[in-house]
Amino acid sequence: MTNVFYFRLNFWIYFKTITFILTFFNEISITMWREKDNKLYKAFTFKDFSDAFSFMCRVALLAEKSNHHPTWTNTWNKVEIWLNTHDAGDIVTDKDRKLAEGIDKLV
Repeated sequence: MTNVFYFRLNFWIYFKTITFILTFFNEISITMWREKDNKLYKAFTFKDFSDAFSFMCRVALLAEKSNHHPTWTNTWNKVEIWLNTHDAGDIVTDKDRKLAEGIDKLV
């Protein structure tokens, strides 16, 4: 009986550890900006439309201040943002990375 108990305990610890690691990396990949097709992309999810729209207003002020404007969509509580620099040939530049960093601070 003791061996069965330890086997189950070890299996449970192993399972919980793997679950924690997978959850951790999944959350990191969800919260990071991704570079694809010469654009930085990130999706943000909020409690409701009001919070999403408020976030968009803050981003709009930041974008206007930096004279760098995102491509974005909003559906209820979700905001998706794509960044690239049109003046540089629609590629990702430091200007996009700085705006992405500023946007992250607004959440």
